[in-house]
Amino acid sequence: MNDHPVIARIRLNPHSRDVHRDLRDATQMHRTVMRMVPEGLGESPRRRAGLLYRLDETDTSSTLLVQATRLDPTLLPAGYGHAEVKSLAPLFSSLRKGLAVRYRIVVNPVKRERLPLEQKNKRGKIIPLSGADADQWWLRRAADAGLQLHVLTPTHLNAVRPRGKQATPMRHSLLRYDGTATVTDPDALADAVLTGIGRGKPYGAGLLSLAPAAAA
Repeated sequence: MNDHPVIARIRLNPHSRDVHRDLRDATQMHRTVMRMVPEGLGESPRRRAGLLYRLDETDTSSTLLVQATRLDPTLLPAGYGHAEVKSLAPLFSSLRKGLAVRYRIVVNPVKRERLPLEQKNKRGKIIPLSGADADQWWLRRAADAGLQLHVLTPTHLNAVRPRGKQATPMRHSLLRYDGTATVTDPDALADAVLTGIGRGKPYGAGLLSLAPAAAA
């Protein structure tokens, strides 16, 4: 991917019916964010657009972060929210080995069930991870992505279940991790930011946010 992506920070309108619908239905949220990317991308349009998103909620507000190679927030439903778009080029330019960063990511930590040898031609179920198992999953994935974690603070989020006739029946368990880390491999980290980490990307998982850590 030659173009650095952009990220839209959308402060959601709490009075919008479309927002209320999307907050209840992860499939509808996915459809709404896909409205912002160019048409005609063929198969796997989310992947081709490099689209990732995350919902950050507090007691008083909800903010939707959407990342892609190109975004047009004017294509969102009328009154959906206030959007600010910026390039991620400065972030990529700043990545270097040894850089101290703060991070945030929502992930869907899972493992595949191991089956006995007599069922070697079958695939085991996808099993959600929690607690220390989920922490270890994120530690491994972060290391592969060029981050040495120092602090990882998990927050349990509401699970999402895709809806609709074509939707998979799988329920996606989501965890948000916040913390600090040191960059160990800038190239691997840039790729992780571009492509996301783990499963559940169509349902708000995988978007890795980075910012320089404040000097002590």
